[in-house]
Amino acid sequence: EVQVVESGGGSVQIGGSLKLSCTASGFTSDDYAIAWFRQAPGGEREGIACTSHADDYSTFYVESAEGRFTISSDTAKTTFYLELKSLEPEDTALYYCAAEPYTGCSRYNDDTYYAHQNMQYWGKGTQVTVSS
Repeated sequence: EVQVVESGGGSVQIGGSLKLSCTASGFTSDDYAIAWFRQAPGGEREGIACTSHADDYSTFYVESAEGRFTISSDTAKTTFYLELKSLEPEDTALYYCAAEPYTGCSRYNDDTYYAHQNMQYWGKGTQVTVSS
């Protein structure tokens, strides 16, 4: 059974940092994509970043995440991270990790990242709260 589990959320002050973790288990191979999303209270779920075996673990970001958020993985490619820096109250949200087997990160024709929502496996999310 495939499981995706996030951890590392918490409360942080404005300007602070957090490093979220995501473990994906139960896959029969390491050929899958991992993407991070978030959903703020009352808002829609939005994509943040993606990496995948098919893309040789290159990293892709939506434009709004560039510079402050970093997706990475451990050497074994079983734990994936999302580092959040210079956090602002608008970053308060439930952060999700999602996995999709046998695919790379979706991109538009100009190679920019497209955070499609139809990932097959989702975690339950980890809450990030930013306050003054």
